[in-house]
Amino acid sequence: MRARYANLARIRALDPEHDYLVIYQTMLRSEFPWDMKLGLNLAFNRSFSLPSIAAVHTVTGELTEHTQKRIDDTGILMYEMVLNGFEQQRGREALRRVNQIHRPYDISNDDYRYVLGCLVVIPTRWLESYGWRRPCCHERQAAYRFYLELGRRMGITDIPDSYEAFETWFDAHDAAHLTPNHDAAAIERATRMLMLTRIPRPLAPLGNALVSAVYDKRLRGATHVAAPAWPVGVGLHVALRSRSRLQRWFGKPPRTALFADGIRTKTYPDGYQISQLGPQQRQPADGSGECAAAVHLSEQDPQR
Repeated sequence: MRARYANLARIRALDPEHDYLVIYQTMLRSEFPWDMKLGLNLAFNRSFSLPSIAAVHTVTGELTEHTQKRIDDTGILMYEMVLNGFEQQRGREALRRVNQIHRPYDISNDDYRYVLGCLVVIPTRWLESYGWRRPCCHERQAAYRFYLELGRRMGITDIPDSYEAFETWFDAHDAAHLTPNHDAAAIERATRMLMLTRIPRPLAPLGNALVSAVYDKRLRGATHVAAPAWPVGVGLHVALRSRSRLQRWFGKPPRTALFADGIRTKTYPDGYQISQLGPQQRQPADGSGECAAAVHLSEQDPQR
């Protein structure tokens, strides 16, 4: 049991203001690898369900027509920044590439803040509900600090000054702006097909209901997704809570950290060049802006 909490002991000995990257890396790679990946996927899904964001994605077609590649590119760029931080070469290269992808487009500050809020709040709440333990205050602060630093480098303004303040702002913005829209529904249908391929075969007949059960009421409304039958929702909740207890009592930290052998995806089974990720650059004919939710992040880099 002591080994199960070894990472937590190390995290509590660190300073989340200065060691936020180490703490956040530990959360993703060792403490909660499955939960953090799922939480980040849910954060991405929510961010491109906002009407102002979803409308641009349906125009570009990147998420609806090249879904697997776009999701893989998003994940790679995100994980490269987490694995390498903002100062090492690969992390800076990933930030620069994201900036190149979004440079032609007009992206509102509120949309960028909302995406950051999704990445801070949604995975944390998933851990609070279904992680093998709840995240400690150092971990919540490290997640906030990582995205605060990212936001600073993106040139985003008016980012709330604490995790709690950001959570409050996010909830208010989400309640006011995450409303039903056909663009989000089209994107959800495309990305749902990828999620269904990850459902274990014995549960395949319940696949659509299980995916819907992972969404909350507001996200289902925004994407025109029907609520699952109550036994499915209750059953999923019980199964996830049971999993968390079994992991807490009998689990062990993984022997190998997530991505120890590199980031592998279906689109790039033999590796990738960061500079080649993302769509070909093109200026939209109507001058509309492809929002950051496609890769969700950008950078104001003096070297760009």
